[in-house]
Amino acid sequence: MTDLKDIKPTATATQAGAKRYNDFGTWLRSRFPFKVQKIAVDAGFTCPNRDGTLSSGGCTFCDNTTFNPKYCSPRKSITEQLEEGKDFFARKYPEMKFLAYFQAYSNTYGTPETLMRRYEEALSVDGVEGIVIGTRPDCAGDDVLDCLKQLSRRTFVIVEYGIESTNDATLRRINRGHDFSCARRAIEATAMRGITVGAHVILGLPGESADDSLRQAAEVSSLPINILKIHQLQVIKGTRLAREYTAAPFPLYTPEEYVRLLTAYIQRLRPDIVLDRFTAQAPANMILAPHWGLKNHEFADMLDKHMRLTGAYQGQLYNVK
Repeated sequence: MTDLKDIKPTATATQAGAKRYNDFGTWLRSRFPFKVQKIAVDAGFTCPNRDGTLSSGGCTFCDNTTFNPKYCSPRKSITEQLEEGKDFFARKYPEMKFLAYFQAYSNTYGTPETLMRRYEEALSVDGVEGIVIGTRPDCAGDDVLDCLKQLSRRTFVIVEYGIESTNDATLRRINRGHDFSCARRAIEATAMRGITVGAHVILGLPGESADDSLRQAAEVSSLPINILKIHQLQVIKGTRLAREYTAAPFPLYTPEEYVRLLTAYIQRLRPDIVLDRFTAQAPANMILAPHWGLKNHEFADMLDKHMRLTGAYQGQLYNVK
């Protein structure tokens, strides 16, 4: 097993004071001449893993209420949700522009006509400069991708796929409803159309070791993705995963362990991939375990400090066997 403490400091290719990885904020600033912020939208979609098409139970770890802000509700129109989100940020940044983030459930799970109506409603809101679409790789048919190709030619579009793991045994265990080859096909089909592609993985899923995660970095790097979002596993109360954890607890990372793993993971990633975020932060009263007590920016500071102290940087060990 790889001992993460054995990774030695190496001369860095980055400038002093710069991030040791390609961070999403810097990447966004290179695309827009103004500050932009994602605003979450619940467009009322569901998921084939919930509506009975594949399953009615959903993924074992999933509870969408953990990341939906209070204003984000399908009982409100997309326009109303975006206007409330804008009001929240406008107090601090009156000149800010926005990206409508279709986040809850599977936001390409519908007919092209339905999808385009909802995307266009978001884009019609004043100050919205583009959209980010979170979805599953098994909800990306050619008809939907062809519509998104046309949309991406006239506005900013990111399609973000939940991969979660590249290990098919893990995907079965968490009731994901698709395998890794499905994710690869969807991502390749999306990239082929010139659409910016994001992906999401979770580190620390039950049954996966640190070595498994490090092998995953190479598999993720082989995909034609532009952006990667990485989260630690959180066990959310009321989920099937919570019941499994209560019956037979499995290992969960401490912040210090996760920093070391994440550093090694980033070292093995393709150097050009943009890294969006590294942690999930569900409301404290919804978390069964682990209880870190850290805000996202506090963890990011820990990571930056660790990478700087160890001389680590993104891509440092990319393709190293």
